[in-house]
Amino acid sequence: MNMKKIIASICFSVLVLCSFAQTPVEPIRGTWVTNVASDALMSLEKVKQTVATCKQKKLNSIFVVVWNGGVTMYPSKVMQDYIGIAQDTVYKSFDPIAAIVEEGHKQGLKVHAWFEFGFSFAYKDSNSIWKNKYPHWIAKNNLQQPLAKNGFYWWNAIHPEVQLFMKQLVKEVVAKYNVDGFQGDDRLPAMPAEGGYDHYTTQLYLSETGKMPPADCREKQWLQWKANQLSSFGKSLYQLVKKERPNCLVTWSPSIYPWSKEQYLQDWPTWVKDGYADYILPQLYRYNIAAYEKVLLQLKQQVTPAQMQKVFPGILTSLGDGYLVNQQLLKEMIQLNRKHGFMGECLFYYESLNKLPSIY
Repeated sequence: MNMKKIIASICFSVLVLCSFAQTPVEPIRGTWVTNVASDALMSLEKVKQTVATCKQKKLNSIFVVVWNGGVTMYPSKVMQDYIGIAQDTVYKSFDPIAAIVEEGHKQGLKVHAWFEFGFSFAYKDSNSIWKNKYPHWIAKNNLQQPLAKNGFYWWNAIHPEVQLFMKQLVKEVVAKYNVDGFQGDDRLPAMPAEGGYDHYTTQLYLSETGKMPPADCREKQWLQWKANQLSSFGKSLYQLVKKERPNCLVTWSPSIYPWSKEQYLQDWPTWVKDGYADYILPQLYRYNIAAYEKVLLQLKQQVTPAQMQKVFPGILTSLGDGYLVNQQLLKEMIQLNRKHGFMGECLFYYESLNKLPSIY
């Protein structure tokens, strides 16, 4: 091997080692900013106020919704091409994502693009434009009914056309905006375990296993196979983001495990173990301290000591129905995080910040 090849080989090895360096520069102290039951993104003035509040509350990270309700919060060529609706019409030509990235960076905050709706395409809308335009994308249960759960209607997350659409959307955001991260949550990559009974998926399962799916949607082999399909897609999203912008973080905010796998096919410990999760922000949403500590201890058992630096619990602080966390309860949950070795957290959701005297 000549000297040039030796040097090139060494340089490549160094780059690979650097790319796998996962140590956080600073633990996440974040919040999710959504467009539901919130006007935080409705104007430039509101965006500036949102960022200022996050800064004042000593947060360092904002996870801002970019995809919800079957539409995007930003003007999207991908969406225009698919359904002829480039942006949620409530914004009236204002781009809240461009604004919050710019304002967040001015204040020294990291801004992550959060794909809140994931592989669902409608909420309490059985006549969605997506259903009418792409009926072959719809997930099916074992009764051959469209897959719906808790009011959400779902695509077949295993279908290649659905996956291609999501990849195009993610790539567009990462390329268009100087975001610090991309995030999928309990709907990305995810699908209710009741799904998988559409023609495409049943035939794929038959070709790979030699048998048709069982009627029991949670039969062990069938459930694991579906979860593996979504894990593989999660890995491909990770690779896509890193190819587009190597320094852009890829984070996931799944439900608690093993419920996440049993209900939504999210086998996220595998994502961490196999290296396609920069950070995990599991949703430890509980209403009292005993319940919170119980799931926190379970979480601690599910990750290695080395992985703990990449895990930041999600805390429920408010809901659109009027729930607001008690200030003392929030303080105790954060204290428990530190006691058990978790050095940061993320709050769901932003609106609670205006109603709490302090966070840190």
